[in-house]
Amino acid sequence: MENKLTDQKFWTNYWESKPDLAISIDKNYLFHQQLEQIIKKNKIQTAIELGGFPGYYSIFLKKYLGVNTTLFDYFIHQGILRKVLTKNGLNVEDITVIEADLFQYQPKQKYDLVISCGLIEHFKDTKDIIQRHLEFLKPEGTLLITLPNFRGVNGWVQKTFDRDNYLKHNIDCMDPELLKNTLEELELTVVKSSYLGKYSIWLENKDQKSRLTKAFIKSIWFIGKVATTIIPFESKILSPYIILEAKNKA
Repeated sequence: MENKLTDQKFWTNYWESKPDLAISIDKNYLFHQQLEQIIKKNKIQTAIELGGFPGYYSIFLKKYLGVNTTLFDYFIHQGILRKVLTKNGLNVEDITVIEADLFQYQPKQKYDLVISCGLIEHFKDTKDIIQRHLEFLKPEGTLLITLPNFRGVNGWVQKTFDRDNYLKHNIDCMDPELLKNTLEELELTVVKSSYLGKYSIWLENKDQKSRLTKAFIKSIWFIGKVATTIIPFESKILSPYIILEAKNKA
């Protein structure tokens, strides 16, 4: 059975539709606190970002934490990547790049940290795609996975206003308990499997929407922000992300 919910054409069109990818990654970039803690706690020297184009997390790890990073994806737009690296004061040789299919590639080395942000939810077989991560992970290495939570308010927004994008995601896998059990089945020591962030919503195709739709989305965003002052903790309904952290066996 075909495991992928997307194909190379989808990602080519997706990234080429983005006009402003060459951004400067600042030290407070998304998930920076979690990454800083993991690097310090585990003395990480090497890391690979799977499905990571345009390489924002590879750049963050190299730029701010001095980690030797590798960017792995089966779509790499070299022109865009060069612009992103230049914007962040890096050269093409500062980050190793592997353009290959994760389901066919045989890793040539293992890493202290394997990270993916927004990858596993694009596959039907969650256990299989996580298993692919482990092929790159050193014994006692650290696995960090983040994915969106589309089982709450943000998911309703996606399903209602960008259904095509919504259908490219495996909603069933967006369950911290299910993911925790999956990690344990793969003989990993689970450090955390939980919702992350108090509230956020977004639309990939927001610029294409009408003024009325944009105003409605903004009102939902505002209501959610108010709600999080009353419910100031991570939850299935409001949290925008799920985070997994685990350690490989020796």
